[in-house]
Amino acid sequence: MPSSASRLLLLDSASLYFRAFFGVPEVIGPSGVPTNAVRGLLDMIASLVERGRPSHLVACWDNDWRPAFRVDAIPSYKAHRVAEPGDDQLAGEQVPEALAVQVPIIADALTALGIARVGVDGCEADDVIGTYATAYSGRMPIDIVTGDRDLFQLVDDANQVRVVYTARGGVRSPDLVDEAFIAQKYGVGTGAAYADMAVLRGDTSDGLPGVAGVGEKTAAKLITTYGTLSALRAAIAAGDPALKGAQRARLEAAGDYLDAAPRVVAVVKDAPLPDADITVPTSVADPVLMSKLAVEHGLTSSFDRVVTALGIA
Repeated sequence: MPSSASRLLLLDSASLYFRAFFGVPEVIGPSGVPTNAVRGLLDMIASLVERGRPSHLVACWDNDWRPAFRVDAIPSYKAHRVAEPGDDQLAGEQVPEALAVQVPIIADALTALGIARVGVDGCEADDVIGTYATAYSGRMPIDIVTGDRDLFQLVDDANQVRVVYTARGGVRSPDLVDEAFIAQKYGVGTGAAYADMAVLRGDTSDGLPGVAGVGEKTAAKLITTYGTLSALRAAIAAGDPALKGAQRARLEAAGDYLDAAPRVVAVVKDAPLPDADITVPTSVADPVLMSKLAVEHGLTSSFDRVVTALGIA
């Protein structure tokens, strides 16, 4: 059984290394490859471990950043981020070349340290996070570190699941998102209600159109009034007189979208996770690889900080 000091830290890896890439000044290592994303991510991990002292740690990975099941439901999903011929890219996504060359180094650095890096074919990191959060819910507190508000849907005060939201203050001064935060910021009281609200609102950054004319405040009011998206749709079908005029027409016109969007917005909670030791490492897993990366890419100080934070020096 987990001890009273147990805590699971789930990292939305791509969210964090993108933030590191754009937030940390470019540094060219001895190998001639830029290392700002690698350095930034390792420094983030060190800070998070120092502050949160997790017993379990997973770097959740995008094995597929645009899964077929989401594209089949809504073809516009992330379509604006698909690389065109000649674009810099990573696995078909538009990604600056200076970042793309660092991703394999990040993967190797995590392997060397012994930090579990877990992805599932056909799934995004969000789905890996959702599955771990579901599996460990109620067993230990869970912190989800991300700059993506889609994961607010997993917030669950009763089971001590919260989001460490880095979009504004980074990992040093993040927003700690619990149900009170969601209620104050968005006007809905639970993670599940946030997901329903997000379907109505849409998200242009992910290519989700939402319901025309229904912004965030209106979406929140509808979900608060009816409780769930399913109950709202049942009220529409039943001819609820409180839904009238242009609002009713827009909701009815969005029927096909509302049929499909919940499958896109909802994170998977039962992805087939591989066997992985997700306990925080007690020793460096591959000292030879870590030394090689440190020398080739000038990462000695970043590795030292993570090793010290983990207490495996």
